[in-house]
Amino acid sequence: MTTLRNTTTLLCGILFLSVTACGGAKDRPEAPATGSVTDTTLVAPTTTVASAGETEYQRCLVCHQATGAGIPGAFPPLAGSEYVNGPADRMVAIIVHGLQGPITVAGTTYNSMMMPYGTGVAMTDDQVASVATYVRASFGNTGSVVTAADVARVREKTKSRATPWTVAELESIK
Repeated sequence: MTTLRNTTTLLCGILFLSVTACGGAKDRPEAPATGSVTDTTLVAPTTTVASAGETEYQRCLVCHQATGAGIPGAFPPLAGSEYVNGPADRMVAIIVHGLQGPITVAGTTYNSMMMPYGTGVAMTDDQVASVATYVRASFGNTGSVVTAADVARVREKTKSRATPWTVAELESIK
């Protein structure tokens, strides 16, 4: 009976963290309005942008971990990911709409689901841009800056999308 109770407690804790990570916590403070990433002259995120992106990344920690290493066998790493370092529009599309089914990252295949970033809490273009820029410049990644204009463009192109992406569908996004 104790083992069942411990297992139930653990599963409830994981569920709580997952809901909170996906935006279920409505009382989470919003990212600062300053430090917009719309300045396309940036080569690396400014301290303000990096700070806002790091704040937004707190929602990603449960699955992708503080180091961006992911969870082996469950959630892919962001560190060194082809999807993080590849076309910015693909990463934005994943953040905005989520991802489902098998994905191979750094030679390892994962088969899980990523809910749209901020499920339950609307995310502004600046918030999506700041977290994308933060991840693309962290964990040894070398991706370019993502602007709010980039996010708005991807949202407009994919506005009819109602389900998370599959890897095959992402191939059409350049």
